[in-house]
Amino acid sequence: MMNPLSVKAVTLDLDDTLWPVWPTIERAEKALADWLGIRAPATAALLADTAARHGIREQVARELPALRHDLSAMRRELIRLALYRSGDDPLLAEPAFDVFYAARNRVTLFGDAVPALEFLSRRFPLVALSNGNADIGLVGIGGYFKAAVSARQVGVGKPDARIFQAAIAAAGVKGLQAREVLHVGDDAALDVLPALDCGMQAVWLNREDKLWPHEAAPPATVTTLAELCGLFS
Repeated sequence: MMNPLSVKAVTLDLDDTLWPVWPTIERAEKALADWLGIRAPATAALLADTAARHGIREQVARELPALRHDLSAMRRELIRLALYRSGDDPLLAEPAFDVFYAARNRVTLFGDAVPALEFLSRRFPLVALSNGNADIGLVGIGGYFKAAVSARQVGVGKPDARIFQAAIAAAGVKGLQAREVLHVGDDAALDVLPALDCGMQAVWLNREDKLWPHEAAPPATVTTLAELCGLFS
């Protein structure tokens, strides 16, 4: 069980923990499509075809496996390959990606996110821990965090133990033990269970009242970040 009195640092997932990710990705996809529609309409039409887009993504993953944990690089290469296939200028890949990435970081935070970040950051060093490619500085919440650890930086993603260990080290607390770090995330398989396996404490953020999907007993569970903060009150 979670022991609030023993927590000396907190690691936080980002996507679907601090903001809903899929509306963000959909807006970024639209921004990219609109930009390509003016400057590379053949590519825009190609990427509008779901089957074609998935095929291009699969080709990039197959031919560039070293990028599988770098979603920004994967997206950039997807755009580049689509431009090439469509007969458009592949040099447009960089500015096209910049359009996508700027929109990807224009997130709509859950209403409880900033109050929770303010509360937690006054008490603990916070570390962002994500498989995604959001930039907490561009999102506008970087000031609450001691560090950010991503799959791209570490070369492995959750649930690999190494990314959790990197996050513990990034907290910057001398002699910090895994059992003194609390990880908070929305995904049982990627966040909660691997954190527990690493010896960390964990809280499952279950905003949608889902059933616990694993045989192992569920950990401490909250439905909002306000409830999480209440555990320390």
